[in-house]
Amino acid sequence: MNLSIFAPSDSRKYLRLAVAAFFFVQGLSFAAWASRIPDIKNMLHLTEGGLGTVLLALPIGLMASLPISGWMVTHYGSRKMVLIGAVLYATTLAFIGFVSRTEQLVIVLFAFGLWGNLTNIAINTQAVAVEQLWGKSIMASFHGLWSLAGFVSAMIGSLFISVNIPPHIHFIFIAIAAFAIILMAYKHTMPESDKNDGQAQPLFVKPDRDLLTLGLIGFCAMVCEGAMFDWSGVYFQEAVHVPASMTTLGYVAFMGTMTGGRFAGDWLANKLGRRKMLQISGILMGTGLAISVLFPFLVPATFGFLLVGFGVSSVVPLVYSAAGKSTTMSPGMALAAVSSISFIGFLIGPPLIGIVAQFADLRWSFAIVGVLASMTAYLSTKAKLIS
Repeated sequence: MNLSIFAPSDSRKYLRLAVAAFFFVQGLSFAAWASRIPDIKNMLHLTEGGLGTVLLALPIGLMASLPISGWMVTHYGSRKMVLIGAVLYATTLAFIGFVSRTEQLVIVLFAFGLWGNLTNIAINTQAVAVEQLWGKSIMASFHGLWSLAGFVSAMIGSLFISVNIPPHIHFIFIAIAAFAIILMAYKHTMPESDKNDGQAQPLFVKPDRDLLTLGLIGFCAMVCEGAMFDWSGVYFQEAVHVPASMTTLGYVAFMGTMTGGRFAGDWLANKLGRRKMLQISGILMGTGLAISVLFPFLVPATFGFLLVGFGVSSVVPLVYSAAGKSTTMSPGMALAAVSSISFIGFLIGPPLIGIVAQFADLRWSFAIVGVLASMTAYLSTKAKLIS
């Protein structure tokens, strides 16, 4: 389909900004939750193993939503679903702040995973359509806005923690900001060019070996990314032993280089080559986590998290871009298959950390994540779709 009929050249910028705004909303909401995990852990008196078990509610919610989210985006169109998903995602964030029992947190996190996946599928579908209009790779910039939102949200979290603002006030503040952005951006999103239009189309197609390899690269990197989001604060609190006011330092360091790396990712990939960029990314992730595990002190741990952030930054945009080159299925279906495998890794990482920490040590957990992240470098040599 020639999508240019939906967007004259002078309106492409508005479409791009609108889609970027929804990426920003999703990153803002998720990072607000991530920045207050240590507080909620302490409030509910959870052990590392208990927290890891509770965090399983997120991937369970995601996996439960995979078939229905794909069907809804296909049937109703990504434009409607990104609005519904983003509103419910921000609303659920506000509810997290009011939990007082572990079982309540499990239920709300399940819903958070459910709406998060619906938003993720819908907004990436929008991004693919906008990228087709521009005729060049701009996916990294969208993911960069997600990371920038995470960095901004982490800074807001640090500020609120330093002045003892409780999580429920923090989350309501973020939800209101998200609603304001959604209200301004929605009217400029991509029209329903992605709807089924009554034609019978499969919602799921088994990925071939090349797409599976791309999915595994994304999976390994996003296990690391998910672990860093949910456990950075706890690691600095319990392994690095920083004061309470500095528990978000590692998270802020990680988000800072991840954000900068994504905005520089397209330029670096064009200069170095995508395969070499992925190999360097895997080495940086593994090295950064090794430094943080072997030297759990403020300066080296922070430096290690900086390396991890830069390493993680370009993997998913590069993998998504490569998936669009598939010759066995359409770009949209290929992206859906690869992103589903990758995003499961994003949500498995945090529970893995907690479960291993319960039986061994938090540093051992991060070491295992480092090994998985390093596999990105090896797997990138086997991916035929990466040039």
